[in-house]
Amino acid sequence: MSARGEATPDFLVLGAGIAGLRAALALARSGRVLVLTKGALSESNAEYVQGGIAAALGDDDKVALHFQDTLRAGDGLCREEAVKVLVEEGPQQIEQLMAWGMKFDRNGPSLAHAREGAHSRSRILHAHGDSTGAEIVRVLLAKAQQEKNIRFHPHALAVDLLLRGGRAEGVSYLGRESGEVRTIEAKALLLATGGLGRVYKETTNPAAASGDGVAMAYRAGAQLSDLEFVQFHPTAMCVKSAPRFLLPEVLRSEGGFLRDIMLERFMPRHHEAAELAPRDVVARAIIMEMRRTRSEFVYLDLTHLDEAHLKKRFPAIYETCLRYNLDITADLIPVRPAAHYAMGGASTDIHGATTLPGLFAAGEVAASGVHGANRWASNSLLEGLVFGARAAEAIASGHSAAVAKTAPERPSHAPSPTAAGDTKSCCPPEALIEQVRAILWNQVGIIRTGAGLLEAVTRLESLKLREQVPPDACAIEARNALIIGRIIAHSALARKESCGAHYRSDFPLKREGQTPLHSYVSKDTPVFFSP
Repeated sequence: MSARGEATPDFLVLGAGIAGLRAALALARSGRVLVLTKGALSESNAEYVQGGIAAALGDDDKVALHFQDTLRAGDGLCREEAVKVLVEEGPQQIEQLMAWGMKFDRNGPSLAHAREGAHSRSRILHAHGDSTGAEIVRVLLAKAQQEKNIRFHPHALAVDLLLRGGRAEGVSYLGRESGEVRTIEAKALLLATGGLGRVYKETTNPAAASGDGVAMAYRAGAQLSDLEFVQFHPTAMCVKSAPRFLLPEVLRSEGGFLRDIMLERFMPRHHEAAELAPRDVVARAIIMEMRRTRSEFVYLDLTHLDEAHLKKRFPAIYETCLRYNLDITADLIPVRPAAHYAMGGASTDIHGATTLPGLFAAGEVAASGVHGANRWASNSLLEGLVFGARAAEAIASGHSAAVAKTAPERPSHAPSPTAAGDTKSCCPPEALIEQVRAILWNQVGIIRTGAGLLEAVTRLESLKLREQVPPDACAIEARNALIIGRIIAHSALARKESCGAHYRSDFPLKREGQTPLHSYVSKDTPVFFSP
């Protein structure tokens, strides 16, 4: 029963990013929808996406090419059936978005298609040059606010899923204004809570991206997958007192160079594609150059490019950098890698169903298998649209839970991420969050080692959150951060190979010639691997 007489919705959506809004619009045809948001409406990772959205809509493009490009970027771990859904249903989702008022950039009467690293065709659509994510959210939110069957509850931080008979049937949440924990029940729930980048010290993610949805799913018993695959964006602005503002790879696609602190280009030494190499390669190269030169950053150089074009093509980036006394047309921009995107999350089938009955997930919180070991640029916004819509259809039709993967009789990787250590350091929430973020950045970052990962696991297991009753937002986020940090570290330690965004210098090669394996973990099962 909902607190204080709140009308019980048929469907509950946690998160108002692209996946959550798209799902809410589809669910509104079948019943009453309540959308809970952690912060203000439209506050999501998608708001910060300066890249674009990929779809095979160009005259020289084909769905089959988009499919192959995505598989290649995923380094063998993409689920082909999920990628097939993404690329086949993507164009119609783009068309629907435009019918609702989305204005993509055009060259005359035709859509303007840009190309980014690893794409074999120009298939990236942008809006207002570098504000694609924000524009998509704006269009979806405007449409959703017109629907009488959709209600919004902002500033409501989800605490835990409500379970009845092994099924998710609601959520408890903290009202930011009231400070009270309340409950809401529903027939089915969709997690669309976004990413977990804030568990790292260096990140491009907004404050809301603290992995809450993944942690809640874990505590409720849902199976998680591939949490070791965290993508680090190579080029985040590195200026004191400034947030790690993302400078997308399209800046390098336009001709930008990376230079070390001696102003020498270095990417040609690391990869034949130089600045257009895959994200993980560029991120590792930058870290290596920073270590070699004992510097805190490298430079992104756009000064040789046309000034008028840069200002027109990247207006938001230009204005943001100016606020920190950087003119991208005239100044070298200090940059360094930062945690950006989680390929793993709550394990789902191609309909968004998790292994917990009644619980669905879409967007970055879900491990749909679309991204494999290394997310491909501009597929994430498309994933939110496609799988948000698919999850809604599955929820409305009563689709059953996904089948959980079964661990081998003798799991080789233990202990569980929830195992209790002999001695624990009891920390207040703020201190615990900072410790988790530092440990993950230093030991579970871009270049990993077995010794560093073991140290991270040991240190994370020694931490304990100082209990706080009733909990406040910081305490809730601290509990989630500790759980997520432990799972990422355990999963990375267990995967003894380098694959996609997961790079171990002690196991620098990929397991060639063997069936690609995904990692799985639940609160009752330590990390194990299965196809």
